[in-house]
Amino acid sequence: MKDVKRIVLTGGPCAGKTTALVKIMEHYSSRGFKVFTIPEVPTIFLQAGMDYLTKNQQWFYEGEKATLTTQLSLEDAFSAMAETLDDPVLIVCDRGALDISTYLPPEMWAKITSLCHVTSEQLLGRYDAVLHLVSAADGAEKYYNTTTNKVRQEAADAEGLAKARMLDRKVIQAWAGHPHHRVINNHDNFDTKLNRVIREIDSVLGLPQAITEERKYIVRITSHDIPNAVQSEIIQTYLVADPDCEVRLRRRIWQGGKTVNVHTTKKHLPNHEEIETERQVSDALYESLLAQADPYRHTIHKLRKSFIWEGQYFELDQYLDRLNGLVILETKGITQGESVKLPPYIKVVEDITGRKQYYNYTLSLNK
Repeated sequence: MKDVKRIVLTGGPCAGKTTALVKIMEHYSSRGFKVFTIPEVPTIFLQAGMDYLTKNQQWFYEGEKATLTTQLSLEDAFSAMAETLDDPVLIVCDRGALDISTYLPPEMWAKITSLCHVTSEQLLGRYDAVLHLVSAADGAEKYYNTTTNKVRQEAADAEGLAKARMLDRKVIQAWAGHPHHRVINNHDNFDTKLNRVIREIDSVLGLPQAITEERKYIVRITSHDIPNAVQSEIIQTYLVADPDCEVRLRRRIWQGGKTVNVHTTKKHLPNHEEIETERQVSDALYESLLAQADPYRHTIHKLRKSFIWEGQYFELDQYLDRLNGLVILETKGITQGESVKLPPYIKVVEDITGRKQYYNYTLSLNK
């Protein structure tokens, strides 16, 4: 079967998806890829006369069911077309199936997916990556507007901005179980945001990446109640590998019991680049691969809270077991020249950016 990569570009209102889609088309078309872009299906329905705010529950239900059916049909149709081509193919979906769930009560979403003979877990598995562009309403409010989407419901006032931020977080929650779910920050220079999108797609395509250091801090938390954080438990085991490779097996368990196992290989190249490949594995394969655990390394066990603060995305890891008491905050996608905007309830104890003794790979060593 042809290797076709399918990527979701999602995010809150006014996140820059339209501009990013143009950039993706131009960038990868010029590099020999055939790029298909699947339009945002709810917008098509709105423009055609659908009213997602209707009080007519039967109409609303039929409209949502039709939205999901159309989304899946379009994806399947373009995937079938991709199979006929000799060039490598990249399919980019302007939002994906699970975006629809953010507007529905859980019981209605369960009913609709049942009628479509799919589950949320199966829908996650349809995509190779999910790239979430943070809404301009969170950290880049001066750029927030409604002119690029005439059917947008979130106005550019205080109430509309709050609604946009809430929707942004709901979309992140909906996709939280995907193994390659990346949140793309806002930046003063929008090109920086676009370049991060390209970098993440390059990673999915298995193209070499320049090694970059995210900023890391040992921190102290004065409040464990982090608003709108996505919480999960991570069990990370390193496997025996070649000297120039790092292979890890990660089980991530979200609140509610959703579990995803991911096998990751990082191959270090001589020119300060690396190739990282990820694949989701079944529970049975996960258990089997544990037999290849590196005997010289401990398993890393930690609790993670992922959150956005003033448009910047963070991961807060509280280590357990032998590393109990160590709390590390890592930035995601904050460029070298940008200042880090920390919440008031997180106090920096020490900046450990670039210090290898605090890499998970090093922390796992038997000592």
